[in-house]
Amino acid sequence: MVSGATAVTTERLFSMAARLASNFRASVLNRPHRPARDYAASVEAFSEDLPKLGTDMEDVLALLAEKADPGLHLMAGPRFFGWVIGGSHPMGVAADFLTSAWGQNAGNHTASPSAAAVETIAARWLLDVLSLPPGCSVGFVTGATVANFTCLAAARSQVLRHAGWDADAKGLFGAPPVSVLIGDDAHTTVFSALQFLGLGHDRVVRVATDEQGRIDNASFARSIAEVDGPAIVILQAGQINTGAFDDFASLIPLARSKNAWIHIDGAFGLWAQASSKTRHLTPGVDQADSWATDGHKWLQTPYDSGYAIVRDETAHRRAMTIAASYLPLANDEERDPSHYVPELSRRARGFPTWAMMKHLGRDGITALVDNACDATALLAERLSGEPGIAVINEVVLNQLILRFGSDLPPEQGDHLTKNTIFRLQQEGSMFAGGANWRGRQVMRLSVINYQTTPDIASEVAETIIRTYRAVRSRQNSA
Repeated sequence: MVSGATAVTTERLFSMAARLASNFRASVLNRPHRPARDYAASVEAFSEDLPKLGTDMEDVLALLAEKADPGLHLMAGPRFFGWVIGGSHPMGVAADFLTSAWGQNAGNHTASPSAAAVETIAARWLLDVLSLPPGCSVGFVTGATVANFTCLAAARSQVLRHAGWDADAKGLFGAPPVSVLIGDDAHTTVFSALQFLGLGHDRVVRVATDEQGRIDNASFARSIAEVDGPAIVILQAGQINTGAFDDFASLIPLARSKNAWIHIDGAFGLWAQASSKTRHLTPGVDQADSWATDGHKWLQTPYDSGYAIVRDETAHRRAMTIAASYLPLANDEERDPSHYVPELSRRARGFPTWAMMKHLGRDGITALVDNACDATALLAERLSGEPGIAVINEVVLNQLILRFGSDLPPEQGDHLTKNTIFRLQQEGSMFAGGANWRGRQVMRLSVINYQTTPDIASEVAETIIRTYRAVRSRQNSA
């Protein structure tokens, strides 16, 4: 039988956890940007029968760190560009430590007044820095996937309500059909959210997009003209490969002409609103009905940090509120966090968001956006100067897609691109992934870590060029 924790053992255990975490972060700059062990080996490392007897807490923590470390990716590192993942800033991580230690259920304002209050203030700050209407409601969710789901749940309920159908009470059986218009290059998680909501990921109207993944305005105009009845329009702030933005100023009025609910997937691109240098990308974005975005991207919070933002608070609450006789009811001045998310028991996600925003301030958040965009532009300039390397996208934000062997026949370019990515991943001084864009292989660079300085961007550019040259030379001699 393992004895319960005392004040002394708890202090030692928490101090040990902080030391292990600090040691890991200190190693980030000096270790390969790739896991040292794959999934199969990681399963083997953890595999054992559940022991009959318990194990000392400090021994368990040490063993966890030892077994997990080789299979960890350096997503917190400044040379990680594989996906749009922020660096989990120490401020947010420290607040997250406290959140876990406090063990608060953030379901309602009575269970944890501080958890509910900090969400109220953090929501106010988010709307301010993102230049969205101050009366919007904000749900603190796990990430952009659930943020999209939450917003689209409110959208589904509201457009059907306008058509005389209460979807929250009656479901979709017998409901009027809902037309959903979405760009052909929307993120896959938005299609998943539509699937979860019973709207289907294949029955939507996929609107044609241009070479950057933006919705084609003429195609949208034709599609929206055919809509008759309840409708939801989904636009995008920041295409996952190119960083491109839909033309909100033109598309939203067209959607309004059909009384459609307009939702914007702004997982990372909505943060362009935080800087005067990038706000020209988002004119009209504030005219939508709902927005989904992430904190673990540009705000650099730890994971489990997304925001579902809805203009109509009543529609938001109607779609999400969980009621029971044993749960306290909030009045108009008291905000229950669970009224804006699809869960009752959950961690107090507002604390890390509040801590990061308080630490950075408005100027610091702006600097995060500007620095990443500057580093991306530097990478694009250096890499496009190398013969045979082509920057495929218009570099407007923090996304960069490259093609190697752009002067070669397409199949040879595909082969060279894949081999260059593989060689970079094996070498491990930086990490980038690949994708298929317009039928051809490309390398994706997502620049969003707060530690990725111009100096590091310059070093990364040189690493990519050197690796490309070596792979091309070998391919030519083969």
